[in-house]
Amino acid sequence: MATDRNVLGGELEECGTDPLTGFYRDGCCTSGVEDAGSHTICAVATREFLEHQQRVGNDLSTPRPEFAFPGLYPGDRWCVVAVRWLQAYTDGVAPPVVLAATNERALAVVPLETLRRYAVDVPADPGGLG
Repeated sequence: MATDRNVLGGELEECGTDPLTGFYRDGCCTSGVEDAGSHTICAVATREFLEHQQRVGNDLSTPRPEFAFPGLYPGDRWCVVAVRWLQAYTDGVAPPVVLAATNERALAVVPLETLRRYAVDVPADPGGLG
């Protein structure tokens, strides 16, 4: 099985484990033929994004245990459906994106330049940020 790549061309990094995200609930935005929705963008939820998604019929705040979905809070990292992220972007409430954890398959829906404008990646060695 081929390894999923991120939008930067590298190995796909983990998006989040608390809550455990990913279509396959593996902590990564891995995607395959079963993932018809393309849960490929590693987003950091914001209040505005969660409220927007609820308004458009995609409630990401209410827990749905039957789908192993805990409900999201601002600050949670979650693999969101690429077209839902694009919808939020179009409506002016796109959440930040972790590029290293965003699957390259998202590029079929959202251009890399757009994702880069919302990037919040932290390097493996954040010591150089000071």
